[in-house]
Amino acid sequence: MGTKTVLSECGRIGRLPDVLNQQEQSALLLIPNRNAPTGLRNFCLLSVFLNLGLRVSEALSLRVNDIDWLSGKTTIRDGKGGRDRILWLSVEDLAHLQQWRSIRPPGGPHLFCTLAGGRLSDRYVRDMVKRYARRAGIDKDVHPHTLRHTFATDLLKETKNIRLVQRALGHVSLSTTMIYTHIVDDQLEAALKNFRVTTK
Repeated sequence: MGTKTVLSECGRIGRLPDVLNQQEQSALLLIPNRNAPTGLRNFCLLSVFLNLGLRVSEALSLRVNDIDWLSGKTTIRDGKGGRDRILWLSVEDLAHLQQWRSIRPPGGPHLFCTLAGGRLSDRYVRDMVKRYARRAGIDKDVHPHTLRHTFATDLLKETKNIRLVQRALGHVSLSTTMIYTHIVDDQLEAALKNFRVTTK
């Protein structure tokens, strides 16, 4: 999929981003050792990329107080362009994050931190995602934004609502979000071509 190109709304030729299928997502989430503090933290990071579609900067800026720990309502502050948006965590994701919150070092405001309480670096997160993807046997160039693309594609397939996807991602322009319609169409084309196999 990563080699296909599309014509964007502004007339530019661009490459369709890679996304992970359900099997690859499950394999990736099995890699972190959730019995270890860093493994649990990293599992939670992967989950918020896949299930909320956060950018790396947004995940690392997420504060403990940005989450309503009863409802799962999550405020993403100062996203791209300085805009806030509201997202919701699933019951399962909220439970995992509560588990991490209970063991994370106290003091700092940011939810995702080092075991010493410092801020995680962007580079660490990118390297972690790539390392886990290789260990999961995923033959794609996986980085955090791949997981954001995966979230958007899955949300569009589930809701059929491109405006909802735009809001979830925090895009100002709908044309930026429209690339996910091309990914879904590409997947539909592949599925239909292999839907019925006939023999001569």
